[in-house]
Amino acid sequence: MAMNILDIILAVIIDWLIGDPNWLPHPIIYIGRLIGFLDKKGRKLCKSNGGIKAFGGLIVIIVAGISFFITFGILKLVSSLPWLFHIVNVLIIWTTLAAKCLSKEAKKVYHALKDKDIEKARLMLSYIVGRDTTQLGDNEIIRADVETVAENASDGVIAPLFYAIIGGAPLAMMYKAINTMDSMLGYMNEKYRYIGFFPAKVDDVFNFIPARITGILICLSSFVVKGNAIESFCIMVRDRKNHKSPNCAYPEAAAAGAMKVQLGGTNVYFGEVVHKPTIGDKKKTLSFEHINESIKLMYAAEIFMIIIYVAFMFVIIKK
Repeated sequence: MAMNILDIILAVIIDWLIGDPNWLPHPIIYIGRLIGFLDKKGRKLCKSNGGIKAFGGLIVIIVAGISFFITFGILKLVSSLPWLFHIVNVLIIWTTLAAKCLSKEAKKVYHALKDKDIEKARLMLSYIVGRDTTQLGDNEIIRADVETVAENASDGVIAPLFYAIIGGAPLAMMYKAINTMDSMLGYMNEKYRYIGFFPAKVDDVFNFIPARITGILICLSSFVVKGNAIESFCIMVRDRKNHKSPNCAYPEAAAAGAMKVQLGGTNVYFGEVVHKPTIGDKKKTLSFEHINESIKLMYAAEIFMIIIYVAFMFVIIKK
């Protein structure tokens, strides 16, 4: 148990320092290729909407199963060498974390806006969101960037940590596979409505607890942006259902409450207009500095997660 704590802490530190270097072949690349291959294969094999929907369920089973058992198998293979086991375990958990990468990509938008280069800001934003960015103004770009950081504080940071804590690297990698399936297939538009049904639903289930934990952790972290934890928590509870996803509003509302800004509203995904209610109160006007504040909240939430985990395990070990 003590070694698992150390493995997770080391993985977090490596992510903070290195992130996702371009020279490293990331497991998500290969998971994404498998999902893309199965997506095309399913559309060729299945001629009805019901068949395509069922094949989407099969994609979930195949991709999640392969991601879990390959990771489990690798660790089992090196289990006779404890030092190698822990090195491999740390490295795999590291690849499931995305705090540094998320911060880096969000800041590209921040710097473009700071330089008053809106075209570059739109382009940088398009790499990290699913919505159409070509016509967005400054305020909409900032909102999209802040929402992405808040949402991915759960998907890319707290959720993989949560699953690494309860199930080690294999469960953390399986979660990343499920989340990647949702990112690639889980859009409720004409193209993905059927094949993406099960990937989206399974992702909702796996994010149910982590999203709520993330929201609470962001509330606790509100002081890093001169916010109030109680006010942030009240906004989160009030606006927790102001999103089409059953999970996304928790971290987004907590962040909005902490920064005293308003998020949400209408977006365009793959040419389809999606109307969303607003989240938070507009006590402050959104500015590009709120991108940095959302990043601070993400890192602070991760630190709180580690502190709580270490404290809990210390009590368990002492008993």
